[in-house]
Amino acid sequence: MLILGIESSCDETGIALYDTALGAGTPAAGLLAHALHSQVRMHQDYGGVVPELASRDHIRRLLPLTRVVLKEAGKTLAEIDAVAYTRGPGLAGALLVGAAAGSALAMALGIPAIGVHHLEGHLLSPLLAADPPAFPFVALLVSGGHTQLMRVEGVGRYELLGETVDDAAGEAFDKSAKLLGLSYPGGPALSKLAQEGQVGRYKLPRPMLGSADLNFSFSGLKTAVLTVVRKDGLEDTAHTQARADLARAVEEAITDVLTAKSISALQQTGLKRLVVAGGVSANHRLRSRLDAAAAKLDARVYYPELALCTDNGAMIAYAGACRLQLQAAAGGFEAGPYRFDIKPRWDLNSTAIGA
Repeated sequence: MLILGIESSCDETGIALYDTALGAGTPAAGLLAHALHSQVRMHQDYGGVVPELASRDHIRRLLPLTRVVLKEAGKTLAEIDAVAYTRGPGLAGALLVGAAAGSALAMALGIPAIGVHHLEGHLLSPLLAADPPAFPFVALLVSGGHTQLMRVEGVGRYELLGETVDDAAGEAFDKSAKLLGLSYPGGPALSKLAQEGQVGRYKLPRPMLGSADLNFSFSGLKTAVLTVVRKDGLEDTAHTQARADLARAVEEAITDVLTAKSISALQQTGLKRLVVAGGVSANHRLRSRLDAAAAKLDARVYYPELALCTDNGAMIAYAGACRLQLQAAAGGFEAGPYRFDIKPRWDLNSTAIGA
């Protein structure tokens, strides 16, 4: 089965082609081609994503990117067996672009269209790595809008272990960066600045680090950063070392909490595999800390390929392929009816089989 994947949930347009026959042994082998367009430059002038501009850019990019991917894979539209698109969560207008295009294309070709949960795409993306994890595993989903710990028994078999009660880890990175006057996107800019920083100059809180549960909270950290910035006048870029030291303190605080909670999840579940996915999974400091902590438990951490950490079409194509295969095993699937309803707010737990 040849699956076309479409990702358009926020500020990146991603297209990919996935072949289930080639991916039967090693999932990565099934990824024939993928392409991504980032809107970062367009949104930089505004300091964040402008939903209307994001939607319009998806319209401009989607079909040209599809042609690029088809050409790279040596395939034609007529060879596609199904279309997978991001149904949610995300920006409503941006989601509508991918849903409308995916459903219209599927209807024109008389093939199935399936709406994929954006976080399920991230959760399964490490399976596209050269050395993928086996089920079951603990998954840390960590991005600009989500921070969750899940127990994953298989595709569609998820148990929520803990989640953020306010800001996500990615938001804490981005908002702290904005307070320091760093350019959008803030998270990568802050992490780059943190490389020049020294540990110990600033002491920031680790919210909920000592709680008995596996939940997270990062809003208090953002407030603490604001206090330091105002007190020491760090809006002024002349304070080069102090700004770097604060960036390092922010990164240390966030990675401290993420590492501690993830290790607790492994201990509580008794599992030895941890999957980390989402945009923040690209953070080098987080990776090094998780790897070191997991090694002490004789456990292992798995990550997506760096190119697949941010939003991308490959993860949507693969997640769609997995869901379609489950439907086929349960008695098959039909080409219609076609619709492009979206779910800007969509709980991943609600997609679990039997939910």
